[in-house]
Amino acid sequence: MNEQEFGFETQAIRTHIERSQFQEHSTPLYLSSSFVFDDAEDMRASFTEEKERNIYSRFSNPNTTEFVDKVCAMEGAEAGYAFATGMAAIYSTFAALLNAGDHIVSAGSVFGSTHALFMTYFPKWNITTSYFDINQPETIEGLIKPNTKILYAETPTNPGVDVVDLELLGQIAEKHNLILIIDNCFATPYIQQPIKFGTHLVIHSATKLMDGQGRVLGGITVGRADLIRQIYLFSRNTGPALSPFNAWVLSKSVETLAIRVERHCENAMKVAEFLESHPKVNSVKYPFLKSHPKYEIAKKQMLLGGNIIAFEIKGGLEAGRAFLDKIKLCSLSANIGDAKTIVTHPASTTHSKLSVEEKLAVGISEGLVRVSVGLETVKDVIADLEQALA
Repeated sequence: MNEQEFGFETQAIRTHIERSQFQEHSTPLYLSSSFVFDDAEDMRASFTEEKERNIYSRFSNPNTTEFVDKVCAMEGAEAGYAFATGMAAIYSTFAALLNAGDHIVSAGSVFGSTHALFMTYFPKWNITTSYFDINQPETIEGLIKPNTKILYAETPTNPGVDVVDLELLGQIAEKHNLILIIDNCFATPYIQQPIKFGTHLVIHSATKLMDGQGRVLGGITVGRADLIRQIYLFSRNTGPALSPFNAWVLSKSVETLAIRVERHCENAMKVAEFLESHPKVNSVKYPFLKSHPKYEIAKKQMLLGGNIIAFEIKGGLEAGRAFLDKIKLCSLSANIGDAKTIVTHPASTTHSKLSVEEKLAVGISEGLVRVSVGLETVKDVIADLEQALA
């Protein structure tokens, strides 16, 4: 059978199983920092890259290779590299591809640490960023300069759960010869495959839904082979590699990604519908609610709505904090994508360092609450949210 014809779940479970001479059914852990050579010629050829093989686990390891191959199969990518964290993936991807004087055009709604890279650290190397409003995609081309190299977005966005039109971004990137990079963390490859819409590189924080149980950190970038080659060489020398143990955990985790994500989304839809009908809630953002302003785009490019909901409580900052104080079952945490439902108040936590104007510009009101819906019995999650809103 042709592996490319396999369904998503089969690819996640059966792609590149790395067995030793003992023929394990489940891939064993390869907890080795380095690998030995047969002879002097084998060693020489390996270091000159005439021969593809494992040399040192900072470069590659059977466990990380299996994880990368699985995500590549799920995303429809040519190659990939796995990182210690999602932010290591984002930083290393940009740092490998950019030179001093280059320019990025990015959606304004990005993760707080990504914003810090763009606004605080990259300018030290004369790399600048212009933000576009995701609700005004017609402004993107006006931001592109002769030195623009990368077009970047998250979709759905963090934490406002807005949706960016991948097909439109692909068309703009092709027209202006830009590298299109998409953070697909909120959707996962099961819900959305940006490469189908013209994306060149896809980034994930594997810490989130890919692991799905809050156990390990990890990140991954997959996409066009020539770009991944540059990222690999940069990372081979700078050392942000994923550990073999975490790669082994993540490779097992993605085997159940589809079935977990389906339940996450089923639960999230019910929670979103409950919140939308609640008198103390001003508004709810969930991609598969018909009230979402980008509902049609979400239906075009996403299989399901994801597990993240953003909603605004009436009463602003103090109402948001009071709501969190009343939560009993759900967790108060900065993570997402766990089996446990997690509630966060971005204005006072993850995005507290932004000014009021900066928060509003990316859709973060003082009463905004982000819910990462887990796998509990959904009526219990709803009951907890209901009593906290009461």
